[in-house]
Amino acid sequence: MRASGTFKVAEFTPAPVPQPGIETGVPVGFATMEKRYEGEITGRSATLFTSAYGESTGSGTYVAMESFDGALHGVSGTFNFAHTMTTTGQGTDSAYFIVVPGSGTGALAGITGTGGIVVDEDGTHRIWFEYELAA
Repeated sequence: MRASGTFKVAEFTPAPVPQPGIETGVPVGFATMEKRYEGEITGRSATLFTSAYGESTGSGTYVAMESFDGALHGVSGTFNFAHTMTTTGQGTDSAYFIVVPGSGTGALAGITGTGGIVVDEDGTHRIWFEYELAA
Protein backbone atom coordinates (compact mmCIF):
# COMPACT_ATOMS: atom_id res chain seq x y z
CA MET A 1 0.00 0.00 0.00
CA ARG A 2 1.00 3.60 -0.42
CA ALA A 3 0.23 6.30 2.14
CA SER A 4 1.16 9.91 1.54
CA GLY A 5 0.90 13.13 3.45
CA THR A 6 2.60 16.32 4.46
CA PHE A 7 4.53 17.23 7.56
CA LYS A 8 5.71 20.28 9.41
CA VAL A 9 8.67 20.52 11.74
CA ALA A 10 7.14 21.52 15.07
CA GLU A 11 10.47 21.72 16.90
CA PHE A 12 14.13 21.71 15.84
CA THR A 13 16.67 21.76 18.68
CA PRO A 14 20.39 21.78 17.83
CA ALA A 15 22.59 19.90 20.29
CA PRO A 16 26.34 19.79 20.90
CA VAL A 17 28.27 17.24 18.86
CA PRO A 18 31.09 15.34 20.55
CA GLN A 19 34.09 16.23 18.42
CA PRO A 20 36.44 13.38 17.50
CA GLY A 21 39.29 15.80 16.89
CA ILE A 22 39.09 15.38 13.11
CA GLU A 23 38.53 18.53 11.09
CA THR A 24 36.86 18.06 7.70
CA GLY A 25 35.76 20.41 4.93
CA VAL A 26 32.22 20.69 6.31
CA PRO A 27 31.02 20.81 9.93
CA VAL A 28 29.01 18.01 11.51
CA GLY A 29 25.78 18.95 13.28
CA PHE A 30 23.26 17.16 15.49
CA ALA A 31 19.69 18.05 16.44
CA THR A 32 16.45 16.60 17.73
CA MET A 33 13.22 17.29 15.89
CA GLU A 34 9.50 16.83 16.36
CA LYS A 35 7.31 16.58 13.26
CA ARG A 36 3.52 16.64 12.78
CA TYR A 37 1.88 14.74 9.90
CA GLU A 38 -1.40 15.24 8.00
CA GLY A 39 -3.12 13.37 5.16
CA GLU A 40 -3.16 9.58 4.82
CA ILE A 41 -0.31 9.73 7.35
CA THR A 42 -1.37 11.32 10.65
CA GLY A 43 0.51 11.65 13.90
CA ARG A 44 3.89 12.81 15.10
CA SER A 45 7.49 11.71 15.16
CA ALA A 46 10.56 12.28 17.29
CA THR A 47 13.72 12.50 15.19
CA LEU A 48 17.45 12.20 15.82
CA PHE A 49 19.07 14.19 13.01
CA THR A 50 22.75 14.44 12.14
CA SER A 51 24.39 16.10 9.18
CA ALA A 52 27.59 17.22 7.54
CA TYR A 53 26.75 20.31 5.53
CA GLY A 54 28.61 23.14 3.86
CA GLU A 55 26.63 26.40 3.95
CA SER A 56 28.73 28.06 1.25
CA THR A 57 28.33 25.22 -1.28
CA GLY A 58 24.88 23.96 -0.29
CA SER A 59 26.22 20.41 -0.34
CA GLY A 60 26.16 17.78 2.36
CA THR A 61 24.46 14.70 3.73
CA TYR A 62 21.99 14.07 6.55
CA VAL A 63 21.05 10.89 8.37
CA ALA A 64 17.83 10.70 10.42
CA MET A 65 16.19 8.08 12.66
CA GLU A 66 12.52 8.72 13.41
CA SER A 67 10.14 7.19 15.94
CA PHE A 68 6.60 7.59 14.54
CA ASP A 69 3.38 7.48 16.60
CA GLY A 70 0.22 7.73 14.55
CA ALA A 71 -1.67 6.07 11.71
CA LEU A 72 -1.30 5.12 8.06
CA HIS A 73 -4.71 5.01 6.33
CA GLY A 74 -6.32 5.03 9.81
CA VAL A 75 -4.31 2.00 11.05
CA SER A 76 -2.67 3.06 14.33
CA GLY A 77 0.56 2.19 16.06
CA THR A 78 4.21 3.09 16.23
CA PHE A 79 7.33 2.25 14.23
CA ASN A 80 10.79 3.55 13.39
CA PHE A 81 12.04 4.65 10.01
CA ALA A 82 15.42 5.86 8.81
CA HIS A 83 16.31 8.11 5.91
CA THR A 84 19.30 9.85 4.44
CA MET A 85 19.87 12.19 1.53
CA THR A 86 22.77 13.97 -0.07
CA THR A 87 22.52 17.43 -1.59
CA THR A 88 24.99 18.54 -4.22
CA GLY A 89 24.25 22.26 -4.18
CA GLN A 90 22.34 21.78 -7.45
CA GLY A 91 19.89 19.06 -6.47
CA THR A 92 19.66 15.88 -4.45
CA ASP A 93 21.33 12.52 -4.84
CA SER A 94 21.61 9.19 -3.03
CA ALA A 95 18.31 9.17 -1.10
CA TYR A 96 17.57 6.16 1.12
CA PHE A 97 14.42 5.52 3.18
CA ILE A 98 13.38 2.36 5.08
CA VAL A 99 10.96 1.23 7.78
CA VAL A 100 13.03 -0.46 10.52
CA PRO A 101 12.15 -4.18 10.50
CA GLY A 102 10.50 -5.40 13.72
CA SER A 103 9.82 -1.87 15.03
CA GLY A 104 6.04 -1.77 14.52
CA THR A 105 3.57 -1.93 17.42
CA GLY A 106 -0.21 -1.95 17.75
CA ALA A 107 -2.05 -2.41 14.47
CA LEU A 108 1.21 -1.46 12.69
CA ALA A 109 3.07 -4.48 14.13
CA GLY A 110 4.88 -6.29 11.35
CA ILE A 111 5.09 -3.23 9.09
CA THR A 112 7.77 -3.34 6.40
CA GLY A 113 8.53 -0.96 3.57
CA THR A 114 10.27 2.02 2.12
CA GLY A 115 9.28 5.59 1.31
CA GLY A 116 10.52 9.02 0.52
CA ILE A 117 10.51 12.72 1.31
CA VAL A 118 10.44 15.66 -1.08
CA VAL A 119 10.22 19.40 -0.48
CA ASP A 120 8.13 21.40 -2.96
CA GLU A 121 9.32 24.78 -4.28
CA ASP A 122 6.85 26.48 -1.92
CA GLY A 123 8.43 24.71 1.09
CA THR A 124 5.72 22.06 1.57
CA HIS A 125 7.30 18.86 2.94
CA ARG A 126 5.79 15.69 1.48
CA ILE A 127 6.30 12.14 2.71
CA TRP A 128 5.12 8.74 1.52
CA PHE A 129 5.39 5.14 2.62
CA GLU A 130 5.21 2.09 0.35
CA TYR A 131 4.37 -0.48 3.02
CA GLU A 132 2.93 -3.86 3.86
CA LEU A 133 1.47 -5.13 7.11
CA ALA A 134 1.93 -8.70 8.32
CA ALA A 135 -1.25 -10.73 7.91
